[in-house]
Amino acid sequence: MNRYCVIGSGISGATIANLLSRKHSVDLFDKARGPGGRSSFKRLNKTKGFDHGTQYISPKSSAFKKFINILIKKKILKNWGGNHLFLNKVKKENKNHLKIIGKKGNNDISKYLLKNIQCYFQTELKKIDYKEKKWVLTFSDGNKKIYEKLILTFPFAQLSKLSKKFIKAPFIKRKVKMDANITVMLVIKKTNKNVSSYLFDDKILGWAAKENSKKRFKSNQDLWTLQSTHNWANKMINKNREKKNINSKILINHFFKLTGIKKTKVLFSLNHGWKYSSNSNPLNIKSYWNSSLNLGVCADWFVGPRLEAGWISANDLYKKIVK
Repeated sequence: MNRYCVIGSGISGATIANLLSRKHSVDLFDKARGPGGRSSFKRLNKTKGFDHGTQYISPKSSAFKKFINILIKKKILKNWGGNHLFLNKVKKENKNHLKIIGKKGNNDISKYLLKNIQCYFQTELKKIDYKEKKWVLTFSDGNKKIYEKLILTFPFAQLSKLSKKFIKAPFIKRKVKMDANITVMLVIKKTNKNVSSYLFDDKILGWAAKENSKKRFKSNQDLWTLQSTHNWANKMINKNREKKNINSKILINHFFKLTGIKKTKVLFSLNHGWKYSSNSNPLNIKSYWNSSLNLGVCADWFVGPRLEAGWISANDLYKKIVK
């Protein structure tokens, strides 16, 4: 039995950890408070919350469809129905476009895959060393861990910074530009607007989802998740921490204007910036494995911008490892 370390609990990390754990010992580390990566669920309280990353899953490949259908049968996932308004004039609407969500939150897939994995959260990887054919990992709390095999699943910029001297493959020299996204979680008074989501035709606000419509909770208030366009976020993301209030106000004002909802008092709002949201330009490989170093990389940015891309990358890496 080999001892693996997986960094990251998003769909890629959770998938590869689950696959490896069937025959090996696996530890997983993530700097966040809980699992999910960019499919995180932000709680407002014990029952209510926001899908402030991945909004839904719409499987394309037959293998991923099969996986998703299994989770629907297990009641981990469910269909998100309702009135979804497609207002974007640039993109073409697919009338058969499925919207599948977690029964409790969109991090439910990661939770399911990691339920039997030893996970360490709020533990950020700061340095990687390779000594005597072992990986020596230094974390933010100063602790060091040693593993035989290492799997990295974080965004390209972080991967390049931490592991460039160990990875000699051509992809590490490429300029992978991941798009940003700025998300605002918003609570307002209850309205009679019977809409589950909006896909806007706007240069600043790209999407709005009514969390109440997912039927996970009952509330006398409306909870909305607002997500910016990539183009706007790419310009704003580096100063989003200092300008959270300004950027939130811009997105909220656009929301009221574009939806026609009467501008009302904002009861709660929270801004979250995703600096490395997605990569829309796939690479020519799906994952990376160096058998001499026992070092692997899988992530959605190898394959594309969708959550499914991360799952595909992890499965591809697993095939390389067991080959």
